[in-house]
Amino acid sequence: MPDGFGATLKDWRTRRRMSQLDLALVANVSARHLSFLETGRARPSRGMVLTLCRELAVPRAARNRMLSAAGHAPIYGERPLEAAEMAPVRAAVDWMLDRHAPYPAFALDRHWHLVALNGPATALLGAVGIEAGESLAEALAQNARLRAAIENLDEVLAVVASRIRTESAHYGGDPELERVAARLSVGLPPAAPDAPPLPPFVATRLQAGGERFSLLSTIAQFGGAEDIALADLRVEMLFPADAATRDTLARLAGP
Repeated sequence: MPDGFGATLKDWRTRRRMSQLDLALVANVSARHLSFLETGRARPSRGMVLTLCRELAVPRAARNRMLSAAGHAPIYGERPLEAAEMAPVRAAVDWMLDRHAPYPAFALDRHWHLVALNGPATALLGAVGIEAGESLAEALAQNARLRAAIENLDEVLAVVASRIRTESAHYGGDPELERVAARLSVGLPPAAPDAPPLPPFVATRLQAGGERFSLLSTIAQFGGAEDIALADLRVEMLFPADAATRDTLARLAGP
């Protein structure tokens, strides 16, 4: 990303496909003033930096960098989940994971590292050699046991690669995410021009621990997050996509 506030502002505006006039209108400033900010002829106030970042959906870490480039102090922190201030977050994550059993659920950070898992997720992923702290995206790219376990691997890789690219675009381009998305896409067949209509969702069908599962996922994020790490934290909850999987997960959970 370019150095300097003006160049960085223009870069984000271009990434978000907004003209100077478009951004000026939603930020309630003149297009002339916005042009002066991009060329360095004017210096933005702290409030103006935050307003422009909000309208451009700039992630919080990048907002800190833009504040610094404009001569203002950063305002967004990045706290570990173990910090005292994050106790309500830990409690909420634990509540979701625990109560989602007997279905698997886990928490992921920005780069898909497994931050926390419930018991069913620990058992399911452990059966294919994946533990807490590892990147699930990297595992999909290189863990031979996981890849061999997934029956519809190409479908799953295409969905995950697309999701990762969308996440990278939100961050204004994340090299680590882009690299893993490229690796996941290697060898995938092109979309057929006469492909039938798509189903409502793509379930992950896999065999692990001597059992067969068909799972769909939902993703939860924290609203009102102003911490960098918290804004990136996601809780992914898996649900059975068929009755057989529902019964298997219930049986594995025991009485």
